Amino acid sequence: MIVQLLNGLAFGVLLLVLSTGLALIFGLRGIVNFAHGAVYMLAAYVGFTISEHMTYWVAIVATPIVFALVGVLADRFGFRYLTKRGELDMVLLTFGLTFVLTDVVQSVWGLGAKTVDAPAGLQGSTAIGGVDYPTYRLFVIAVGLVVGIALMMWLRRSTIGLHVRASSTARDVAAVVGIDVDRVSAVVVGLGAGMAGLAGVLAGPYLSLSPTMGAEILVLTFIVVVVGGLGSIGGAMAAAIILGLLSTLSSAYSPDIGAYVPYLLMVVVLLVRPRGLAGTRSA
Repeated sequence: MIVQLLNGLAFGVLLLVLSTGLALIFGLRGIVNFAHGAVYMLAAYVGFTISEHMTYWVAIVATPIVFALVGVLADRFGFRYLTKRGELDMVLLTFGLTFVLTDVVQSVWGLGAKTVDAPAGLQGSTAIGGVDYPTYRLFVIAVGLVVGIALMMWLRRSTIGLHVRASSTARDVAAVVGIDVDRVSAVVVGLGAGMAGLAGVLAGPYLSLSPTMGAEILVLTFIVVVVGGLGSIGGAMAAAIILGLLSTLSSAYSPDIGAYVPYLLMVVVLLVRPRGLAGTRSA
């Protein structure tokens, strides 16, 4: 039971890192980013390559930074202009990017699955609660929780975090009082892409890499964002942990039912709380 709970928590924090980036982008830009899963997939492969030629520690630092910079550029030269043209253009752009990034991965790394070795200090297992549990998964849990706490503190206590929350709640009003909404949007999209990059690198030694991994997790990520409340970071965090635990436990004890648990959770939550667990807020 302890092993399954830890597995659920590990998967939950991976969803947490990925879904909070998606929730941030949606909360400020109003973008349903279908490319988020593909960015996560590409980051996993980039992290794999960096790990092979350098070290995993270089990959886990460099990959999120690179993807964050790419996110800033994407907002500056893409999202900023397309948001003025309507939601359909934005959906088509992100949906198209999914196919482009998938083709890039298939062309560069091939169709076969790949695995990433955990760094030397995180290989093997650690005794916890009377059982031996993979050390790397404990590392994933620790990183995910630290990232979640740091993100909430940044949103609530920093000036730019306050600007993010204000811009997400009332974009026009924020602009009137002097907040540079475009600059804040670039920060948010960059942060969201960086979070997807971090999730991809974390997933490398935890899950096998394949060109379909982005599509597989994207559905769960959207469910997390909807269940948590569109644009709500705190809601997405809570929903990610709940979904990770329920999905893992149900799959372990009843595989036939486990595949349907995320959808059942979404239906139940939306019936009881149509706006999600935390409503539509930025934090």
